[in-house]
Amino acid sequence: MRKAAVTTVSTVAGVILLLSLKPHQNPAPAVAGPSGRPSPAPTGRTPSNGGASGTYTGSVINTSYGPVQVSVTLSHGRITTVKALRTPFDRPRSQQIAADAVPRLTQEALSAQSAHIDAVSGATYTSEGYARSLQSALDKAGV
Repeated sequence: MRKAAVTTVSTVAGVILLLSLKPHQNPAPAVAGPSGRPSPAPTGRTPSNGGASGTYTGSVINTSYGPVQVSVTLSHGRITTVKALRTPFDRPRSQQIAADAVPRLTQEALSAQSAHIDAVSGATYTSEGYARSLQSALDKAGV
């Protein structure tokens, strides 16, 4: 019976964590690029037939294990490509986790057509950073 209680607590904690990944306020301000100047404006446009098109770069999200940043390519408001620009890299284990998690997170984003994606088990911080950076990019696109 004790194991069931622990599992329930773990499940509740996991659900709370996932809900906290969803941004509830305005997106963070633009992050300065390596030169100290703001990053360039998005390359997208909004076609007359609806939905944004172009490539948008999300904010750099600093996690406990390193920065995460993604870009998203949209075609008429649909996500066609998500590319990880930065992932944790300072430790071999961080590199291994990112190498496993990023393709799964990308597939989730493409399937969901949003940043509302499931975290990858064992890659909670990377998953959170990925989702937040993706949401930032989608916000820039006005999606």
